[in-house]
Amino acid sequence: MTAFSTEGQSDPTVQPVPTAVVRQVDAADTTLSNPKMAVIALGSNLGNRLETLQGAVDALEDTPGLKVKAVSPVYETEPWGVEADSQPAYFNAVILVKTTLPPASLLERGHAVEEAFDRVREERWAPRTIDVDIVSYADVLSDDPVLTLPHPRAHERAFVLAPWHDMDSEAQLPGAGPVAELLAGVGRDGVLPRPDLELRLPE
Repeated sequence: MTAFSTEGQSDPTVQPVPTAVVRQVDAADTTLSNPKMAVIALGSNLGNRLETLQGAVDALEDTPGLKVKAVSPVYETEPWGVEADSQPAYFNAVILVKTTLPPASLLERGHAVEEAFDRVREERWAPRTIDVDIVSYADVLSDDPVLTLPHPRAHERAFVLAPWHDMDSEAQLPGAGPVAELLAGVGRDGVLPRPDLELRLPE
């Protein structure tokens, strides 16, 4: 005869996670129940550029903990940091996402999308099938060299500011001010709107 009965009890080999541990995990991810808005810039100047941009949007939408909330118009822009006519023109766009991913995980996902489209990082300013850059993440200001927030050159790049402004005319770049004012300061030279092209917002 046993000293106790297990009738009605759950499987003793399945131990519940202590509440304290759950709270500790939740606290480590401050975005778990508090989604953040992030702005991501996309660019492509190799292959089927529009198809690649759409593929990147769709891949990001398929990311657990991430929802694409808005997509900008498409712009055709001159390559940055290289001699004129030395590379094909870029198609650029900006998207707004709502995410529970912390910034580091969002960066990892961006790199995974780039790799999925055979992005090669051999030299700076080289042509690429897709470029996925986090422009801003909520109001976070960070000088971490792995992921500086907001993007350290976003304030001077018309190919980021123009589509972003088209998507959200009231947008603010954390630490730098209204996107409308930043765009007015740098001008629209080298960026051409392409109303004949359109990215679909994932359903």
